Amino acid sequence: MKKFIPYLLIPISLVLAAMRIPGWIIFIASALAIVPLSAAIGMATEDLSKRVGALLGGWLNAAFGNVTELIIIIIAIRAGEMDVVRASLIGSIMGNILLVLGLSMFLGGLRYKIQTFNEDAAGIHTVMLILAMTAIIIPSLFAFESYHSFNMMLMAPHLMGMSEWISGILLLLYIGSLIFSMKTHQNLFETNDDNNVAPPIWSSRKAAAILLLSTILVAVVSDNLVRSIQPMVAALGLSKIFIGIIVIPIIGNATEHAVAVSMAMRDKMDISLNICISSSTQMAFLIAPVAVFLSIPLRHPFPFVFDGFELIAVGFSALIAAFIARDGKCNWLEGAQLIVVYAILAVAFYFLPQ
Repeated sequence: MKKFIPYLLIPISLVLAAMRIPGWIIFIASALAIVPLSAAIGMATEDLSKRVGALLGGWLNAAFGNVTELIIIIIAIRAGEMDVVRASLIGSIMGNILLVLGLSMFLGGLRYKIQTFNEDAAGIHTVMLILAMTAIIIPSLFAFESYHSFNMMLMAPHLMGMSEWISGILLLLYIGSLIFSMKTHQNLFETNDDNNVAPPIWSSRKAAAILLLSTILVAVVSDNLVRSIQPMVAALGLSKIFIGIIVIPIIGNATEHAVAVSMAMRDKMDISLNICISSSTQMAFLIAPVAVFLSIPLRHPFPFVFDGFELIAVGFSALIAAFIARDGKCNWLEGAQLIVVYAILAVAFYFLPQ
């Protein structure tokens, strides 16, 4: 019975959204309601992936791995909250490779003096991460060099065309990386845990129904969340950038974060590292390009460019994670270092002028 208590947050958030109460309360209620919905999507996807085979299951996990963040981003684009869209993309990447990986290494390191992971897989993941950062940074540097002003840059018509080309290239590379990891070089990513997978707990029909219903509810609750961002900003003095960078990524990825940390605490650092870095690369190679293409019919064009401080934050995050993952082992101090970097960036974004 206790396991159903978190799901009570969903109807509570919907009732509160229909009432005339302060918007910041609706924001908090909606944020809390998204967490169990995200967990339900994850469990349903995992169950279905066990039934359809390793290859198709891997594609299914890839497709729904960041569906909560994608829904929030699409709704934010429709609402014209472009600052939130940019910030949430950067925040998801930054949070996964600093906060979540840091917590995993720190808490896992407190139990086990040295934890090891597959150097080959880690190397492939970190190269993809650096490529993702390159794809994010280069268009922005080009735009800054041409226009010297972030606001002027966003209004430049040809930047949208450049963003579409870059997004298409990223999507092709992402598909290639899935073929590499799930078909041609699957052995590089196998772990000892792969042969001890628990059987599915739901039937295919039940898992599909839960996945569909949870996705619809995430869309409804996310709409309330995005609508209440401005009241949240006015009531608590938080900037939209801070909400997008820190708050929304933690909400959307809460369940995945918990899994990554729990795997590390069970000395399964390979799985933890894969969750953290794969989620970050998926945000850059899949979610960001999809956001660019969907922004066109939604009539709020989203050029693939970010401001200077966002670029510095995500660039340093990727480099630090790459250095730490290079030797195939980690300890609690390296985890603490990642957490400290995230905390410093969070404080900086908190004091960033609105």
